[in-house]
Amino acid sequence: MAPLTMNDRDAIIDHAFAILENIGMSGLTDRYASPIIEAGARHRDDGRLLMPRSLVEGAISRSPSSVELPGFVEELGLTIGGAGVHIGTGGAAVQTLDPVDGSYRDSTLYDLWAMMRVLDESPNIHYGLRPLIARDVGVELELDINTAFAVTAATAKPTGLSFTSAASVDPVVDMLDLALGAPGAFAKQPFSMAVVVHVVPPLRFAEEGCEIMERAIERGMIIQTCSAGQAGATSPASLAGALAQGLAEILAGVVLADSMKPGHPCIHAFMPFVSDLRSGAMTGGSGEAAIVSAAAAQLLRSLNLPHAVSAGITDSKVADSQAGYEKGYTVALSAHSGADMVQLSVGMLGSIMVASPESLVIDNDMCGAILRSVRGVEVEPDYLDLAITESVVSGDGHYLGHEQTLQLMRSEYVYPDLGDRLSVAEWVDAGKPELWDAARVQVQQILAGGRPEHLSRAAESAIRNQFDIELPELP
Repeated sequence: MAPLTMNDRDAIIDHAFAILENIGMSGLTDRYASPIIEAGARHRDDGRLLMPRSLVEGAISRSPSSVELPGFVEELGLTIGGAGVHIGTGGAAVQTLDPVDGSYRDSTLYDLWAMMRVLDESPNIHYGLRPLIARDVGVELELDINTAFAVTAATAKPTGLSFTSAASVDPVVDMLDLALGAPGAFAKQPFSMAVVVHVVPPLRFAEEGCEIMERAIERGMIIQTCSAGQAGATSPASLAGALAQGLAEILAGVVLADSMKPGHPCIHAFMPFVSDLRSGAMTGGSGEAAIVSAAAAQLLRSLNLPHAVSAGITDSKVADSQAGYEKGYTVALSAHSGADMVQLSVGMLGSIMVASPESLVIDNDMCGAILRSVRGVEVEPDYLDLAITESVVSGDGHYLGHEQTLQLMRSEYVYPDLGDRLSVAEWVDAGKPELWDAARVQVQQILAGGRPEHLSRAAESAIRNQFDIELPELP
């Protein structure tokens, strides 16, 4: 699905280049601005850094068109860029929904581990960025270290981490080396991205983000840049204007990364959020949010840049009908637009302020169906075979027991783990089971299984001996 015509797409891209060339970016210190100026940029009289189109296009040409994102277990790695749609978590929720009484409480380090542990067992979720803040861990460095440990200990899939400051990068990477069992091992298998908010909309570099990017590149981390303007607040109210400004901010990140290390693997998270202009609050579940994220994917795909977009950000506070339809159409539109990565897409409620493992397993079902729809209709010669049709109409009169049906029932069809397909009578006889209750049972079963085995106990012990890990040891 292409939400933009080719002419409209090109107009937005041209406007983004014009923004960088004529208005530029502020907030970049001389340390980071100097190499960009040497490459052809210049300061405007008011200090804004102007980047000519040729400079930006040069940085794009040196940026990889695909990125190999390893897992902690290597076969779980992903190719980002032109190799299919990948679904993941993300965000910075500060609350967790109690699955029994429906109350909300501050999220904890164990909640983070539990979310990622459930993700590890969810086949339609391919990677995990930290979805919540461990609010029971207070000091910045300790928060970053404990977050990295909880995420790494819980899942063998590719992950992503945010940093409160550049000072956290070295100790976290040192810990990830210990997790893999050798100094320098992480640089060879960088299974966790550095999620770097390099820009503060509108059109201002974030100094701390630049410092984090520099140190993460030096330590061999794959970078995920991020622009997250909010239409009508920190970006223009028109969706086209918001897309152009956000794209300019993403391209500024491409230039910044190129100035630090040309060709370094980067993924670009373009997240043009939307405001409810009646209140100014962010709305992640609107039709506008759905179409603008799909358009963001189309823009970055046309520039051949590995990318992520946001979807699945329901405004509902519980896993109800509103959550279902908002998550469904936002994720589906981004997936069908060909997004490389769709994140913030599972397990989140309340405009990404609440994280819920029960919501995550429900969303895993949803994503299985969406990914099947992206796969499309596959046409093989024996799928259009007159002899098969002849044998059925001349025989039993149905295909239920046919050999081809039995062969295709697993490859052609996807079945939900939790979704109800009973008849009405069967459902009533079963006691009218509810989806939320099934999700709660599945989460309980996953967590009762304890720690996964990809992180060896020896490596975990080495980490605990060197760092103050606040997550209790799990059986």
